[in-house]
Amino acid sequence: QVQLVESGGGSVQAGGSLRLSCVASGYTTTRSCMGWFRQAPGREREAVGCIDSWDGPTYADSVKGRFTISRDNGKNTVSLQMNRLKPEDTAMYYCATRGQISCVGCRAENFDYWGQGIQVTVSP
Repeated sequence: QVQLVESGGGSVQAGGSLRLSCVASGYTTTRSCMGWFRQAPGREREAVGCIDSWDGPTYADSVKGRFTISRDNGKNTVSLQMNRLKPEDTAMYYCATRGQISCVGCRAENFDYWGQGIQVTVSP
C-alpha cells in the first residue's frame, strides 16, 4: 500500500509563512509524480502545484511566486513552502501521488493516493 502523511500546518497571520511536509512510503519508486492540493469549505478541491523528477514544478496562478514545491527523493519527502500567506489560502491541504513517474496533468482526478490532509488557517 501507499501511505502519505502531511505535517507542518497551523494558523498564521496574513503575510506569514508555513512549510508543509509530506512523507511517502510504499512506493515502487521515489520518483513518482507528486502534487499538493487544497480544499476550502464550499469550494472544489484545487491544485496548488505538482512536481515530477525531471521537469520543474508547476503552480496555480493564485500561488505562483509565493509557494515553492521541492522534493528529496532520498528521504521520500515532498515539501510546500508557503510565503506571504493570504486569508484566501485558508484550506485543508493534501499531498497526493499518481504512483507513476510522469505527471499527465495537475488535476485531482489524475491522482490515485492521498494523505489525510492538514489544516492551514490564515487570519487577516
